[in-house]
Amino acid sequence: MPFDTRAAEVRSSVLGVLSSWATLVVEERGVTAPRRTVAALAEFLARHADWLSGHRAAAEACEEVARLVRRARRVIDPEPDHRVGIGSCVEPGCPGGLTALLRPERPRLPAEIRCDADPAHRWFGHEWLQLSRRLAPLRAASGPEAGLDSGTHDRTAPRGSGPAGQEEVRWVTAADVSRLWAIPLGSVYRHASVRKWRRRSRAGRTYYHGADVDRTLSGRGAASGNGL
Repeated sequence: MPFDTRAAEVRSSVLGVLSSWATLVVEERGVTAPRRTVAALAEFLARHADWLSGHRAAAEACEEVARLVRRARRVIDPEPDHRVGIGSCVEPGCPGGLTALLRPERPRLPAEIRCDADPAHRWFGHEWLQLSRRLAPLRAASGPEAGLDSGTHDRTAPRGSGPAGQEEVRWVTAADVSRLWAIPLGSVYRHASVRKWRRRSRAGRTYYHGADVDRTLSGRGAASGNGL
């Protein structure tokens, strides 16, 4: 496993900051010092939290520890470089909005779709094609919205008894498939050839039929999602 210098730097900072505040407690309260490990120092400071909360440096302690927490979280789960607003949450009665989180720094993890009102409302990127079908009626009712729309839209022949009598077809690029399912581009092209995905070209780019993509990769997507 490659050595993560950012993680090592944050761990060193955590140890140093917790040690400094533990030393203050030891010197001012006359108690026994804890072992110099992150776990022991954190437990020690938690036991003396009430005393620390009344100390003149309480605000500085809170601010410094909060900064460390933010740094550690960025190392553990770096903020994605790309966030795309999709639209309203599809769960009944939920007032939240959906945002797609793409993770270019962690290509083995699939993209994720989250609701900003309820953390339980979340989907993996490979579920986007199914989710988009639930979003379609909401968009029809509220008008056009920005979304994760790297591909193009088309309409098939009338089917069913929906409001418009039509079913939406989503066309996606190889790059979209690679990001949403967290698989290499080479694998995308191999699946497209072997499974004979329907395709269309527009402005020099090739788009694949979302239903064909979903049919081929749905099982693999579920496996990737479980590893997130």
